[in-house]
Amino acid sequence: MTRSHLPHALKLFAVFAAAWACLAGAPGTAAAAHVQAALVADETAVAPGGVVHVALRQVIEPGWHTYWRNPGDSGQATTLAWTLPTGWSAGDIIWAPPKKLPLPPLMDYGYEGEVLLPVALTAPKDAKIGQSVTLKARADYLVCQQVCVPEGADLTLTLPVAATAAPDPTWAAPIKAALDAAPKPAGLTAAFTPRTPLKLSITGPVVTGGDVSTAYFFPYDSSAIDHAQAQTIERGPNGLTLSLAPGLAFKGAKPPAQMAGVLAVGGKVYEVTATPGPPLAGASGLGAPAAAAAGAPADIAAILIAIGSAFVGGLILNLMPCVFPILSMKAIALARHAHGKTSGLHGLVFMGGVVATFLALAGALIAARAAGQAVGWGFQLQSPAVVAGLALVMLLTALNLSGVFEVGESLQSAAGEAGGADQGGLWGSALTGTLAVAVAAPCTAPFMAPAIGFALTQGPIIALAIFLSLGVGLAAPFTALAFAPALLKLLPRPGAWMETLKGVLAFPMYGAAAWLVWVFSQQAGTLGLAALMAAAVLTGFAAWLYGAAQSARIAGGKPWARFGVAGVSLAFALVLAFWPEGGAPSSSAQAAAPGGLTSAPFSTAKLDALRAAGTPVLVDFTAAWCVTCQVNERVALSTPEVADAFRKTGVVYMVGDWTNRDAAIAQFLTANGRAGVPLYLMYGKGGGAPVVLPQILTPGIVVDAVKKAAT
Repeated sequence: MTRSHLPHALKLFAVFAAAWACLAGAPGTAAAAHVQAALVADETAVAPGGVVHVALRQVIEPGWHTYWRNPGDSGQATTLAWTLPTGWSAGDIIWAPPKKLPLPPLMDYGYEGEVLLPVALTAPKDAKIGQSVTLKARADYLVCQQVCVPEGADLTLTLPVAATAAPDPTWAAPIKAALDAAPKPAGLTAAFTPRTPLKLSITGPVVTGGDVSTAYFFPYDSSAIDHAQAQTIERGPNGLTLSLAPGLAFKGAKPPAQMAGVLAVGGKVYEVTATPGPPLAGASGLGAPAAAAAGAPADIAAILIAIGSAFVGGLILNLMPCVFPILSMKAIALARHAHGKTSGLHGLVFMGGVVATFLALAGALIAARAAGQAVGWGFQLQSPAVVAGLALVMLLTALNLSGVFEVGESLQSAAGEAGGADQGGLWGSALTGTLAVAVAAPCTAPFMAPAIGFALTQGPIIALAIFLSLGVGLAAPFTALAFAPALLKLLPRPGAWMETLKGVLAFPMYGAAAWLVWVFSQQAGTLGLAALMAAAVLTGFAAWLYGAAQSARIAGGKPWARFGVAGVSLAFALVLAFWPEGGAPSSSAQAAAPGGLTSAPFSTAKLDALRAAGTPVLVDFTAAWCVTCQVNERVALSTPEVADAFRKTGVVYMVGDWTNRDAAIAQFLTANGRAGVPLYLMYGKGGGAPVVLPQILTPGIVVDAVKKAAT
């Protein structure tokens, strides 16, 4: 006997053994029933033409079980044969949700303990009030433990016919509960692909967004699937896909015209009927669901891991390209306070600004998601008005560093060295922290992405604790350095050299402003870009006029008109910057990226179709405002060797552009445990869950992933 036929042989032997156990066990246990059966009704009487639910009640001996309508690999379903008065009619058994009853190598479906199986009985309209009717039924069932015993009972129930029916005080509530718990339609759409493995894709409200980790399909036809084989689950943004082992019904030349059964998910059961066809859009693509929580200790451990990951992610964020524009502000602050007594305090205030801004953004994000908006981390830069405002702030900061104007105690706290912790200097440190978060937060770093994704699945307190840890991690290096006098003393004392340093470090801020203008152009189109450029000119004019007014005042003049004109110019600049609404679609997802890599825009329907055809796919979730994304595109994804690997292997490159708000992308990110970009998902040729690539890519990483996905 070959190895591949061994499981089938074992199963066949087990079925024959179970049948022999039934025959062998019957004579010895006929006198001692293992099931106490009775008929019970939900009403104390029945009205002419009325409907009464009469349930077969089975009280099953501990350790024994009876069977569902599809008993599984072995067993026999309970049957009821009614003998009713003339004019009465009986419906089908309303089956209770089944339990899995594993008996390796078999899998059966049935009931343990106590079960109610209701049936709707309808009285004739001419039933005579005042008479009593006797309802008879023959119940046959197989009850099994190590052996199986066929048992049965002739059951009767007598009910009076009355003008009105009253609920039975004992059985009305239990029968109603049984009816409520029975499987019902739930607007599910289902399709199956008749191949090995048998793919059953299901979409609908009850399988969207919830916990599907325990989903299980109970078919009505015992030959539809191999019941003993595991049912693997893959999530999708709009449903799930179950991989099943096909049964005898699929071994013939013509597959079944439909596959009906019960889907158990989230502690409830629903009727589902699938027809042959391609996998449904949105029923896959998000990988296997997380295992159900094992209890409170596991939850606490997960929370602590998320908090620790957030802290490490915040530390690493200091090394990400997103933070480079802010390094000049940090450098000026360190140099200015290196030899003062307040450097540590400024470090703490900087951390306070970082943490407060992180918590404010996190609170706004949590509130927006609670209100039903599909937003994620970095949502603030999906608003053109916010991007325009930040661009002007960066421009003003650069002009300030270039000496065009001073802001009394500017963002870099220009008068901190005169003695004491001046208020302006502290405010400057706090604002530096705020700007660091505003510009750096949209990008995600290693460890940071899963932590934020986990945070957004928790309650507000836990979520805010994780974001607090992230903020502390981002601010920790600068704050720790501020408390390291031995290191700070290595810097020269403040002097003329600082003006030169300020001038040099102004240019990263000009670069940040230019980058934000480019991001804005992706969101608001050419008209919006023209408005923002005009706003930048007015901002520069206002800064120059404000600086000239400051010089005139120092010389003893009263340049109030200049201050006023500068204020009006800045106001007009803000109006122009915030005026554009919406704009042209982003151009991040280009038809052909530099280096010859052809891309397609992301859609769940297209992704599902490609995966159903066995085509490997790399999905790149990116945004114009994500510096890390842009660096990866230039350094890794746009190289000739990567493009050549895609062409040779046939891997499809899809781009999910999240520059502007996109509910479908936000939902897909959330389903993958992420709340921001970048995210790179590689779907292999053989199906299954995607491989998540690192957030920092190299050509070698991408080429290796492409080759593995194509094999």
